[in-house]
Amino acid sequence: MYQKIKKIILWVAGLCVFVFLALLIFANILILRWPRLVVSVADAPEAPVALVFGGGMKDVTTMSDIQTDRVKVGIELYKLGEVKKIMMTGDDGAYVSDEVDAMKKAALDAGVPAGDILVDPHGYRTYESCYREHFVYGLTSVIAISQNFHLARISYLCNHFGIQTVDVAADLRDYGFVKYQMNIRELGARLKAWWQIVVTKPQPMSLEK
Repeated sequence: MYQKIKKIILWVAGLCVFVFLALLIFANILILRWPRLVVSVADAPEAPVALVFGGGMKDVTTMSDIQTDRVKVGIELYKLGEVKKIMMTGDDGAYVSDEVDAMKKAALDAGVPAGDILVDPHGYRTYESCYREHFVYGLTSVIAISQNFHLARISYLCNHFGIQTVDVAADLRDYGFVKYQMNIRELGARLKAWWQIVVTKPQPMSLEK
């Protein structure tokens, strides 16, 4: 009897692993092949808003290299006149660390007028940022700024929420081991994004501005 139960448990466990891996592969292929427009800063079309995604802090005042480069690209697009405003979306410190305040300060220090910097302080996850930018802030078209590993998921999520994106990569340097960590993490994040869009459809933690 014990051996029979053991075989059943192993069979169920094996089936669960197979289903998980199948969904992981499916979601990654779907999102990576999602139709989208990826351009350089020089080729970016005019858009009302550059949507800059938070990417973490080294400490309470210093942005990560990934986040720093995203903000730099947003500022560059603004100064070239390709966008009218820059929207910073990320954590306000309620979840992990205050990304949006540091992002806004970097833009101000670079000479972007305060009136042209928008802040979404409750974009704790990419799903929430894309959801909120449409349903809370009313955006329908943006230039999305992040690193290449992240942009496909952004495009997939934002387009599902009614925001057309043109993607501009902010890969301005070699991020070393962090890049490999992010690419591995992104495999699971794409599965989660598909699951949220198709199955759970959660609301953001906050719907306030």
